Amino acid sequence: MLRNLPEAPPGFVGRRDELTHLTEALRGHRLVTLTGVGGVGKSRLALHTAERVLRLGARGVAWADLWTLQDERLLVATMADALDFSDHTTTMPLDALGTWLADKDVLLVLDSCEHLLAACRTVIAGLLKACPALSVLATSREPLGLPDEHVVPVGPLPPATDAVELFCRRASAAGTVLSAPADLVAVARLCQRLEGMPLALELIAGQLSHRTLAEVEWELGSRLDIAADGGNALPAGPARHRAVRTSVGWSHELCTPQERLMWARLSVFRDVVDAETVRAVCAGGPLLASDVDPALAGLVRKSVLSRNGDHHRMLDTVREYGRMWLDELGQTAELSDRHAQYFLELARDADAGWPGPEQARWYGRIDRANADLCAALDHLLSVRPRAALELAGLVGFFWSCCGHLRESASYLEDALALSDESGPVRTKALWALGITRVLRGERDPFRTLAGFCHRRAQAQDDDEGILLAAYLLGLTHLLQGLSMAARSEVDRTLAAVGGTAFSSAGRMLCRLVRVFALTAEGLLEQARAEAEDLRDGCVERGEWWTRSYTDYQLALISLFEDRPEDATVHALSMLDGKRHIGDSFGLALGLDLLASALAARGEAETAVAAYGAGEVYWGAVGHPQRGTPELGPVRERYEDTARSLLGDVYEEARLQSVLCDPEAVLRALLDGSARDS
Repeated sequence: MLRNLPEAPPGFVGRRDELTHLTEALRGHRLVTLTGVGGVGKSRLALHTAERVLRLGARGVAWADLWTLQDERLLVATMADALDFSDHTTTMPLDALGTWLADKDVLLVLDSCEHLLAACRTVIAGLLKACPALSVLATSREPLGLPDEHVVPVGPLPPATDAVELFCRRASAAGTVLSAPADLVAVARLCQRLEGMPLALELIAGQLSHRTLAEVEWELGSRLDIAADGGNALPAGPARHRAVRTSVGWSHELCTPQERLMWARLSVFRDVVDAETVRAVCAGGPLLASDVDPALAGLVRKSVLSRNGDHHRMLDTVREYGRMWLDELGQTAELSDRHAQYFLELARDADAGWPGPEQARWYGRIDRANADLCAALDHLLSVRPRAALELAGLVGFFWSCCGHLRESASYLEDALALSDESGPVRTKALWALGITRVLRGERDPFRTLAGFCHRRAQAQDDDEGILLAAYLLGLTHLLQGLSMAARSEVDRTLAAVGGTAFSSAGRMLCRLVRVFALTAEGLLEQARAEAEDLRDGCVERGEWWTRSYTDYQLALISLFEDRPEDATVHALSMLDGKRHIGDSFGLALGLDLLASALAARGEAETAVAAYGAGEVYWGAVGHPQRGTPELGPVRERYEDTARSLLGDVYEEARLQSVLCDPEAVLRALLDGSARDS
């Protein structure tokens, strides 16, 4: 069951009637949209509604933040990520997602649709048509305008009750306890003036960390009066709009100069951001490196930022204000350049660190930075296409393993079209595009790309490019069943380029192709020896990706040699490695191998659980079972073994296993009795 929800921030107050209404509305309507102005609390209400649905236990729930998207380009991909669908198909993205969701009972929450209304209408309509058990809960500043949409306007908190409670809680968090009757009367007046708007309440209460309640009430009151009269360049508008705008504006005025500059510069980020990244991108000029941490702490105290550990997040309404000031300061282009350069350097470091002990950490770092990497690519495509090409080429292999194939292919194609770069950077990008084609099963395109990469790398005397191209060509041959051609390709390249086995990623990958080819040729003793040698080197260096595929081959070799206990150990090790780097495709392969090994050991029930989890993971990448040709007969043989052992109950057991949570099954297999073999 899907359980992809962000952690709810503390301090949710009131909204009991709204929660009850929404829970009932989702039983009777497939599309429910929460509407209201920015800062009224739509997102938090949607999150608590989704948590309530999840607690009922009957449905999966997934949350997609759309406020991070600049345009509709990544809309479907963002939904797919939220739904744990790593699209490896060649079909249209919406069709592939619809097929994956077709039989699933899921509530999909889409937060902040207002800037993508037309695209959201198209995508939601398509998914609701294709997926009869799907429901959508959307938040937007205006309705989506679809047939049968149930619109729920979200109003402010009641000023005399819930608003007062929220204000007092936030004041207490800022270090000011408000319990005296006179204080509560003043708070009630403030809440009335602020129209019960949650964002306004939190921002103003945050001022009590360094101002008295009387000062806050007097100054805010005068500003709201000016705003109501149309002064201070604020349009009159409805009172609740004025309350939020005035609160945000006054909070900005009461910040120190360093905090105001930090607020503006932070608006360049699309997602949560850690302090180290903030220091690298935002420090400079009047904002000294020593000013960064105090400025962050001040913005947290004033409720401009929320903090979870070392990560900071800014609400989109507050971010809009910061972006406006960044434009006013004339620093938008400069900060966008800094932001893009930081993430380009991050990708360079990740690529350089891929063969080493930090590999798993880099996979996690690249995956978490997905939204900001996309922002960097969007910026670089418009101002520095060559840098965009380099960035797309560097993250392409990481993204392919993390399930971001659509994003990777799209950015690579655009960067290749816009850049006239002809050196190794272009070769690396073409290679990365070839990898996406491999994983999507597009054999003709990736065969062409592999040959093109090889010719370019040779013409440029680019040794690493030659090795990577040989890996891609070798993989092409392996998938066609041409194992001798694959081995010949990598052997010739390794001999020509030279160097030690672990001196670059390309050499490791070519050696891996050689192990695959030897196994396919039936040279099992030699394949096992080379696989063990390669694996030992990976373990010594703390590398996971290559290591996991050596375990894959060692498990396969053990099955060929009727050594199911050894096969089980290696299949479990492969799964552990793939879990470390978040590779759904690799997890599907590993579960098939583990199921086969367990069936060979006579553990039919556990084997069926592994087969079922593997089937779900294969569905999550949009493909039926795949792999090199020699894996197919192994699957069939041992699935027949499990069927024979279980007899008439096999199909029922298989169906039950498919309905289980695959992550829970995987954890049980890795942590349970199968490891005791």
